[in-house]
Amino acid sequence: MQYRNLKNTPISEVGLGTWQLGSADWGNVNEEAAFEILKTYTDAGGNFIDTADVYGMGISEQVIGRFLKTINKEIYVATKLGRRGDAPNGWPQNFTYDAMKRQAEDSLKHLDIPQLFLEQLHCIPTEEMQAGKVFDHLRKLQQEGLIKHFGASVETSAEALICLEQEGLASLQIIFNLFRQHVADEVFAKAKEKGVAIIARVPLASGLLTGRFNEHTHFAANDHRSYNAHGEKFNAGETFSGIDFKEGVKLVAQIKKLLPDERMAQWAIRWILDHPEVTTVIPGASKVAQVHSNVEASALPNLPRESHDALRELYDEEIVDKIRGHF
Repeated sequence: MQYRNLKNTPISEVGLGTWQLGSADWGNVNEEAAFEILKTYTDAGGNFIDTADVYGMGISEQVIGRFLKTINKEIYVATKLGRRGDAPNGWPQNFTYDAMKRQAEDSLKHLDIPQLFLEQLHCIPTEEMQAGKVFDHLRKLQQEGLIKHFGASVETSAEALICLEQEGLASLQIIFNLFRQHVADEVFAKAKEKGVAIIARVPLASGLLTGRFNEHTHFAANDHRSYNAHGEKFNAGETFSGIDFKEGVKLVAQIKKLLPDERMAQWAIRWILDHPEVTTVIPGASKVAQVHSNVEASALPNLPRESHDALRELYDEEIVDKIRGHF
């Protein structure tokens, strides 16, 4: 595993996304399987785990917290706040200081740790980012010692640029993959200038970029790839990166031809890591084999320049106009 810096802290360039450990939007993952996934990842040298308070309404955080008690390694956990709908001050009115503090304190309880390494805004309304008070609240939480660093997870490049104007921002989490290549043009230079870490989420487009699916693939009823395939519940970009599933299967076949070999998932992650502005990429995993596949990308060589050029040409000509949702 290779490491890159987030505010002078070496974190693994392949992180672990844990939305699936909430057993709410990816089907069910029991605790035994979750522990095996987490152990496989940390045994491979991984030390950066991304979660959120709404992943199973605390379940993902609690599972991670119990797992951390079983190992003796330095693990950096990033969580998120801002999307809880429970009273009082539920979504989308949960951006007062008191509400944000309560959510941060709940995450601390779930994880059973004294301080959050990284607290992130969780794709909150653009107007709240523009107003800026949420960042003042995060700075106050930082001053009080509840959080070490703060960042923001966003849906669009425009939102990313708003956040990059905020003093003290440590990280920016954004959808970046072979189906979302334009983000590098619009955001990365500014993030580098500001010293802000880029956390690349949805790196495999909800599994589409593994190359394992075909047009007949079906997903469980409690899997967002079933109930949010067209953006019915939340931003379409969070599911298949906003690409229509059947259209995506066809595009994957074209992408495969431009990669060095059949290891599509690993090369898709390697493509992201070839961008030096990216600090870490956070693929999820619901099986141990997927963890192994993901972390192996860290050991691959950079893709040749001609591969990058061909993949960008395909993106500009065949993909970008097919993206749905906010981007």
